[in-house]
Amino acid sequence: MSQPQPKITRNDLEQKFKALQDDIQGTTERNKTSIATYAAIAGGVVVILAYAFGRRSGRKRRSVLEIRR
Repeated sequence: MSQPQPKITRNDLEQKFKALQDDIQGTTERNKTSIATYAAIAGGVVVILAYAFGRRSGRKRRSVLEIRR
């Protein structure tokens, strides 16, 4: 014969949810600095690319001006 399974109490659920929440918050805190670093690097790359493409298009449209006396 099988033994009856113990009932799940409110305290058991609270302990499990607390452990799960602590685990998720720990993971978030560890990843927060790396996400900020990647965002800063991506922002820098976007600024550099915008500058480079802006210079390139400026050179294409630049006119040559000759002054004669």
